[in-house]
Amino acid sequence: MVRITLELASKIIMATLERRVELGFKPLCVVVLDPGGHLVALQREDGASMLRPQIAIAKASGALALGISSRKIAEMALERPTFVASIGPISPDGVVPAAGGVLVIDSDGQLVGAVGVTGDTSDNDEACALAGVAAAGLSALG
Repeated sequence: MVRITLELASKIIMATLERRVELGFKPLCVVVLDPGGHLVALQREDGASMLRPQIAIAKASGALALGISSRKIAEMALERPTFVASIGPISPDGVVPAAGGVLVIDSDGQLVGAVGVTGDTSDNDEACALAGVAAAGLSALG
């Protein structure tokens, strides 16, 4: 099983931010968490607003907490708004039901962590997260 080290997390973050530049998106904040939800690395680009680190962490930790991407949590919120609204306050790092938080798995399908991205539209955040994960030789699980 792959373990997300600081070196691997940094590679994910750099590739995520490179994709952001290629696509001309707004400045981002990117976080990488281990499978237990512990912070491995975080980077906030110049120009990204001040609450972005907390939002990125909440996207990633929410994905870990429920075992699905933050995009799927957003879809769940449409069907079960009371449930989704209730999990944020009981989650230590919150839950943001918007695309940009993805689960990271290795080649054996084992969960190795999560990536959270925020700063542009949620769809654009997710596109950059997926590019960062792929550049590290890993896969994202929805």
